[in-house]
Formats: sequence, C-alpha cells, structure tokens
Amino acid sequence: MYRDFSEIVEKTRAAQTKSVLAVAAAEDTHVIEAVLKAGREGIADAILVGNAPIIRELIRSQEGDPADFEIVTAASDENAGQAAVSLVKAGKANILMKGKMETRDLLKPVVARENDLHTGRVMSHMAFNKLPNYPKLIVNTDGGMIVYPSLEDKKNIIINAVTTLRAMGYDCPKIAVLAGVEKVNPKMIETVEADQLKQMNLSGEIPDCIVEGPLSYDIAMDAEIARYKGSHCPHSGDFDVLVVPNLAAGNILGKSWTVTAQSVMAGIIVGAKVPVIIVSRGSSSEEKFLSIALAAVAAEGKQVKR
Repeated sequence: MYRDFSEIVEKTRAAQTKSVLAVAAAEDTHVIEAVLKAGREGIADAILVGNAPIIRELIRSQEGDPADFEIVTAASDENAGQAAVSLVKAGKANILMKGKMETRDLLKPVVARENDLHTGRVMSHMAFNKLPNYPKLIVNTDGGMIVYPSLEDKKNIIINAVTTLRAMGYDCPKIAVLAGVEKVNPKMIETVEADQLKQMNLSGEIPDCIVEGPLSYDIAMDAEIARYKGSHCPHSGDFDVLVVPNLAAGNILGKSWTVTAQSVMAGIIVGAKVPVIIVSRGSSSEEKFLSIALAAVAAEGKQVKR
C-alpha cells in the first residue's frame, strides 16, 4: 500500500482532522524536535506533559514558541504517564507518546482498567521499515512487547496488525509467519503454530487478510528465491507483514535492517484504543517524527471507520 514514508506523511497532511499527541515526560530534545516538525508540517498538534520549565526551554532552543503548546506540569514520570492517558480518556488527544521516561510508566496507566483504553487483546509492536531493495514498507511484528508469544498471542498480534493496516487504507494485508524452515516440523513449535495460524485464517477466525506460514525469511521476501526452492507461495516478495516467533527474533531482525541494511524505521504499539508511540530514547528525531506520522494515519483511519 505505502511504498515509503513520504506517502505516510502526505496521507497525514490530507487527513480530515489533525491528530493531537499527549506526550508524557516531554522534556527530551529529540521528542521536542519531532513534535515541532509535526506541527510545522500540519501532521499533529501536541499537549506536552512533564517538567514545564525544561519543556519550555527546549522549545525555545529549537526556535519554537512555548505559547503554541498546552503544557501540563507533572511532578514525576509516573504522574506524567497518568496525566497523558487522562488527556486521551477525556478526548483531548488521540495518540500517546513516550518522552524521557521508562516505558512501564506509560504502559501501566494504558492497561489500567479504570482508564478504559484496553481493547481486551494483547498490545503488540509494529515496526514499519523501508528497505533499500523491497518495493514497499514492510512491517516486523512483534519485536518490542511480547517476549515469548503463545499461539493465542500470535493470533492477536496478527489481528492487531490487520486492524491497524486496514485503518490505514490496506484492503487485505498479506501476512507471512516466519520460521527457520517452510515445512511443518513437530520439533519446531514455531512451524506448527504458523500452520495453525494459517488454518485460522482459512476458517475465518483471523479475517480480512491472507496468512501464509510457516515460511523462511528468504522465501517470504524474495519471489525468485521462492521459485528456485520450489515454493508455491503466491505472495513471496509481496508481503506486508512478517510475524516473528518471539521478541528476540523480531528485535534482531529489526536492528539488522537498520544497522546493516540502512533501513528507515518507524513504529507504534497497537492493541489499545489509540496508537502508542514508544521508541527508544536513543532514537533520532526523524524516527520519532515518522512514528508520529504513522500514528496519525492509524488514528485518523480509526476515527473515519467509526
């Protein structure tokens, strides 16, 4: 659907309504830089929560005007997380973003029953990547949330991805469930579960998408290699999502792409009622900006479909 991130950014500019970020612990240089760029490009406004004097100084240091933002004072990271979630709950924001804080301090109020942001499914991470030799954006999931997903977790990871992509405009996302080999081997549980997920898709238990698996990485990503190996998968080289066996595999795959293959990455956490942006504190401002654009497209799609 999207060939690169520039198409994501253009989509946000054409949105019917501008998204609003609630940024928890916003006193971070790269976060402020990304937020300012998102505002200038008409992608999203932001409500900044945290240490107000530091936030104002960071805005000024990047030639912004603090008066352009609503700034909410929070005495601690834990308070900042709850304050940001409360803004979403009150309808003042439709995206959550982590600033200079521990991930748990934002996720704890997200999953708290009284805040009513949980959907009943597990939350999972979707990393969108632009690889130099792949014709469109490819999603790696889940390399950031669920350490050792069960079969039910993997089902929900796929449903999270499909729900998000359809909100973004995809018609029928193509999902590859990865394993070390492309044949079912009872001694390799990821191959057994991949086949089970495919059967769930064929039976309609996982709808609105195409699920193939088990597939090795090379067969999933390259149609020529698939033909050479005798694979009959019709979607090789055209998948939208790669589902990895566990967090370690997803983390290694994602970092291999960014560090060695020089891919561009942006990511969001899905499975809650609003997109949640949780990127590494060491991530560049550009990665954070692209994640804002990504979240804005997903949030807009959810609003339109209601």
